[in-house]
Amino acid sequence: MSIENCPWCENDNCSFLLGAENREYIKCTNCDIVFVPKKFFVSKQEEKAKYDNHQNSPTNKGYKEFLNRLLTPLCTLIPKNSHGLDFGSGPGPTLSILMTDNGYNMDIYDYFYHNEPQVFEKKYDFITSTEVIEHLHNPYQEITKLWSMLNENGVLGIMTAFRPDDEEFKTWYYKRDLTHVRFFTKNSFLWLCEKLEADIIIPQDGVVILKKRKHG
Repeated sequence: MSIENCPWCENDNCSFLLGAENREYIKCTNCDIVFVPKKFFVSKQEEKAKYDNHQNSPTNKGYKEFLNRLLTPLCTLIPKNSHGLDFGSGPGPTLSILMTDNGYNMDIYDYFYHNEPQVFEKKYDFITSTEVIEHLHNPYQEITKLWSMLNENGVLGIMTAFRPDDEEFKTWYYKRDLTHVRFFTKNSFLWLCEKLEADIIIPQDGVVILKKRKHG
């Protein structure tokens, strides 16, 4: 079996973990992510069809409470009127509206629903990405691109379900979504923190905040 290099740390010391859902799951021993090889990716059409069924919207109370897991600690780190980007806003942008209601200026970007690449030419005080990173085919490349778009002292907020241990992973509901192809642990983000030379806050499982360090 030919195994791809890790899409997070590019390490080639990866091993087969599990076969399930008619696809393979590969584990990286260096950064602790589990990933699905490219040959099992669904098409863009199938991916969008899945997202079209999402019921996430500003009128969904449960979804707003879910987003508050990131929004609440994030707002303690960034001044009012700061300029932010919600990357991967989905078919019903919600976090951007909540942030606007809290006194922040927001742009949104989504590959399928709000594909306006001019946002990548801008600089931001903070960037959010909720339930997105697990879908990304090239997550490290995408995250480092977002990191480069942050101003000095900028903040990057990420939400994704943390992967359980190998035994529990076998029956984990989160991997049954075939658009989910990358699965991270706290250790995966600690690796990223070192790579980016960032300060990291993990207020609870599944919520990661990276902050640019002051220089000088």
